[in-house]
Amino acid sequence: MRTTDRQISSSAMFGLLLSVVPTQADASELSAGISFGGIQAGTVTHLAVSPHAGISWRINGNILLNVHDLLSVVPPIQIGGAGVYNSTIAALGYGWKNGDFSAGPSVAIYFMPACGSTLCGHVAGMAVGAHAQTNAYVAGPLGVSVSANVDWIGGSSLVLPGYVSVLVVVGPVLRWSIR
Repeated sequence: MRTTDRQISSSAMFGLLLSVVPTQADASELSAGISFGGIQAGTVTHLAVSPHAGISWRINGNILLNVHDLLSVVPPIQIGGAGVYNSTIAALGYGWKNGDFSAGPSVAIYFMPACGSTLCGHVAGMAVGAHAQTNAYVAGPLGVSVSANVDWIGGSSLVLPGYVSVLVVVGPVLRWSIR
């Protein structure tokens, strides 16, 4: 599968998730930000720069339905070189005036540097996993976002013997309410 096919698949998944959103939601919120943190695939942790965006619908009181997209870029200044990791997430959550928390399944497409105990290289493919995110808004629409993904990478690889990728990022977030 080429990179273009992967991007189309990710976009199609995002569109499908948007089509199943309840139409009687009370309000919607858009959020976007950029986070910094680490991604570990194998034995080495890499710095990740992660722009992210999401939309939330209040479906019943404080209960939220969220759709997030988190694109993590590993800069080429590290061992193993550059990489990219894109996660699309559908989650249920709970929201309050100054924040929200959500958790749910994720689908990731990746091309990442990874190191095993004796060998380093790149791994590429698609993975399913779990995602949790919390946003705390400290100055009106401006807040802090903490996001964590754990993805199970299948197949056999000498470079990635653990079959798990972990991403944790923290950074500013901005939200807009739509009524």
